[in-house]
Amino acid sequence: MARLSVTDLLTAVFDERTAWEFPVSDPAVLAGEALLRGRRVAWVAGDGDHMGGSIGVNGGEFITAAIERATAEGLPVVAFPIGGGTRMQEGTPAFLQMVKITGAVMAHKAENLPYLTYLRHPTMGGVFASWGSLGHVTLAEPGALVGFLGPRVYEALYGEPFPSGVQLSDNLAERGVIDAVCTHEELADAWHRLLTVMMARRDAHLTSEDHAVAPPSPAAVDLPDVPAWESVLRTRRDDRPGIRELLLLAATDVTLLNGTGDGESHPGSVLALARFGEAPCVVVGQDRDDQATPLDAAALREVRRGIRLARELRLPLVSVIDTPGAALSKEAEERGLAPEIARTLSDLITLPTPTVSLLMGQGTGGIALALNPADRVLASQHAWLAPLPPEGASAIMHRTVDRAADMAAAQGVRSADLLASGIVDRIIPEPADPAADREGFCTGLGDALREELLRVMALPRKERRAARARRYRSLGL
Repeated sequence: MARLSVTDLLTAVFDERTAWEFPVSDPAVLAGEALLRGRRVAWVAGDGDHMGGSIGVNGGEFITAAIERATAEGLPVVAFPIGGGTRMQEGTPAFLQMVKITGAVMAHKAENLPYLTYLRHPTMGGVFASWGSLGHVTLAEPGALVGFLGPRVYEALYGEPFPSGVQLSDNLAERGVIDAVCTHEELADAWHRLLTVMMARRDAHLTSEDHAVAPPSPAAVDLPDVPAWESVLRTRRDDRPGIRELLLLAATDVTLLNGTGDGESHPGSVLALARFGEAPCVVVGQDRDDQATPLDAAALREVRRGIRLARELRLPLVSVIDTPGAALSKEAEERGLAPEIARTLSDLITLPTPTVSLLMGQGTGGIALALNPADRVLASQHAWLAPLPPEGASAIMHRTVDRAADMAAAQGVRSADLLASGIVDRIIPEPADPAADREGFCTGLGDALREELLRVMALPRKERRAARARRYRSLGL
């Protein structure tokens, strides 16, 4: 593919920019600050026209110094990696520059500052294996060559061509290694939308005590006493809105991310950055519209990526539960479904940032359990939560599925029962037919999420985490 020069790319992305200078320099790397849709950011870029963008000792020092300056000034970093990694002419000292650069990126992220990457053609070797793969969000040019082992090296070592199409950005996006491909013309808007969420609390200069929070909402309005089995059947309707419509109709500045970053993705898993009103958050959940592939360990690893983003960016986390249950298969066992449930639970229960869980529809089994722990737990009126589908519980207790309705009632799975037992904090009324009033259904949930996010964001961190621990320690007593 034809490569856009780094100067033309920077001009296309930024409103205006300046370059930084440091005691050491290398024409293969550039850095500075810029305005991106009016926001001050730091940028770091490789120049593929100079020795292919390879990194030598001076180049490694220059990139490191630029990232350290951005960290000191509290600026998000947008990076444009390119090149094949280590400058072979400089040997092992150049090779180890990747360690130095990685250390600077991690120190930047430790200050809860965004680090975003845009992989260009080609991004290979040590560049991809260091500052090219550490972004909170990773985008790439369409059709860009992106990979670790150069095709020419592979052919020289093994005497055959590397399989075609593997090391293309589009393929890596499909596989969950990177988030998306994005044209140069789309890049500024994509980064602006992301930074609007990632930097929301810094932009507003908010501390936990600065949020104006409405008085607590009632836990539940006067709702009709609907049998549990009726609620189960309502949530199983194919036309009931799900998490993607919730984001479309009730959230703003939404960016859907893709995969674990480790080469796994699941079509039924949703990971996004978004805002509900003025409240920024990471959103994780399950897509009821794609249930052909039952949720497995990969889906939970995407959830755990979202939890990691919330921790690194100091953002609240919203977990949306709407699942008929996990995959029950040989593959699920061998890929570690049960351990992944345990790790997701442990990550959520210990996450230092505010958390809100929304039981939006079906809540079956360990996958639903894994997304439950939160500072505040909300439930849509007909949502429910159970260790097994009621038919499964009936089969265990009565050796027939015909007692499913009785088991749903006996187990206390419906939202009213969950509220009474302290599992849920608030029930959000539903329209008579959510499928006929999709906007009303979703905006009602979105308004409740906004209120509860602001409420938990207003609590001092130690008080909030202590309350979360007490909540689950006393459950069922």
